[in-house]
Amino acid sequence: MDHFSRSWAALRAAVADLPDKAFEQPSGCTGWLVRDLVCHLVIDAQDVLITLATPASTEPTVDAVTYWHVGGEPPTGEDPLDALTVRLAAAYQDPALLTFHLDDIGSAAGRAAGLAAPDGLVSTQEQVLTVGDYLTAYVLEWTLHHLDLIAHLPDVQGPPAEGLARARALLEGIAGAAFPASWSDTDVLLVATGRRPATEVERGELGALAAKVPFVIG
Repeated sequence: MDHFSRSWAALRAAVADLPDKAFEQPSGCTGWLVRDLVCHLVIDAQDVLITLATPASTEPTVDAVTYWHVGGEPPTGEDPLDALTVRLAAAYQDPALLTFHLDDIGSAAGRAAGLAAPDGLVSTQEQVLTVGDYLTAYVLEWTLHHLDLIAHLPDVQGPPAEGLARARALLEGIAGAAFPASWSDTDVLLVATGRRPATEVERGELGALAAKVPFVIG
């Protein structure tokens, strides 16, 4: 739960410090500008609040790793829900309104996470898992989107090292194998999720994993 709080706080702080012009820059999410990504984070924060307020009474069906669905094709930005996010983000017009909304609901999501019992059971997307596993799963979400945020903003602070390491461990759990130990956590996350292509040398180092990447998670 500490990893969740630190990763989420770091991501929100990075957004809060962005100049207005940064919102018109592309993000690491295909088809999305930074403003679209930030709007998605608002929706993510809402999902966290909804899930933490949706207790379950049955046994867990997933954990922090199996919570994630692995798809086949990387997003193109043309999915109806992705397109809806773009329209919603544009409606804010003033970036200050968007950052205010993220700070408002994001802070509430962070407080709710801090108050929740780790062994409590919650339900989301027709699955049941512990609060601890749910918040741990979101470390991967926050970390990947933090990398998306800074993809074309090199002067913006990146995700915390402990969040990168925890996200890598989760991704290796999803992959069912470890990535090369010589790779940085950031390179593992970017290459494994298709956010950048592997170099010729990297593909050789991946071995059997080369045929499996990218892991499109959602």
